[in-house]
Amino acid sequence: MGQGIALALATEGVSVAVVGRTVAKLDETCALLRERGVRAEAYALDLLDTDAIAPLVDRIAGDFGRLDVLVNNAYDGVMMPLLDMSQKNFTKGFVTGPFAAFAFMKAAHPHLVAAGGGSIVNLVTSAMVRWDPTNYGAYAAAKTALRSLTRTAAVEWAPDGIRVNSVAPHALSPGLKWWTETHPEEAAEFVAAIPMKRIGDPEADIGRAVVALVGPDLAYLTGATVPLDGGQAHF
Repeated sequence: MGQGIALALATEGVSVAVVGRTVAKLDETCALLRERGVRAEAYALDLLDTDAIAPLVDRIAGDFGRLDVLVNNAYDGVMMPLLDMSQKNFTKGFVTGPFAAFAFMKAAHPHLVAAGGGSIVNLVTSAMVRWDPTNYGAYAAAKTALRSLTRTAAVEWAPDGIRVNSVAPHALSPGLKWWTETHPEEAAEFVAAIPMKRIGDPEADIGRAVVALVGPDLAYLTGATVPLDGGQAHF
């Protein structure tokens, strides 16, 4: 999902700082971005180390000379029944989700102000409003916290020229592709529940929507949650 968003932004000439835990994946994404003619730099970070986030944001802003857009895409947690979940796993989803996003947002704020304003996009999930939240409890709880954080930042930072929105996407990431191939019957039921009868593409469906969100055509939109799921969820 993050790679698809980055590629869509690169198509519009946006230079991208790619942040993540796995260096090989970062380098692969940067190579794809450079093929589209933009600057791309990789920065390794484990989101569990939230104290390292602010210095990294300052470093990125210094390396690129400015910061205009922040996309909080990462989440590292587990999905299982609540009674089977350890406190450690439950907490992990919150640290890598809303806690890390908060640290990125707060660190990015002065740089976005210095650039004359900017846009933040946080990725949430339709599991927050899923008809059956079984196995999604911890995930939905962390993303609900992030959605609330999005709305508050949008209101508080609007006078600073910063827009903050969230998107709730379905996209055929490698993980979801593996799940559809491993559980074909469940996957068929899942797709059947999508009015558009397909799972979104990370770049064409999710990335292009993020491009629109951070661009001038939607400059009056802030504090919103935009479902990018083919009409499945009801927000």
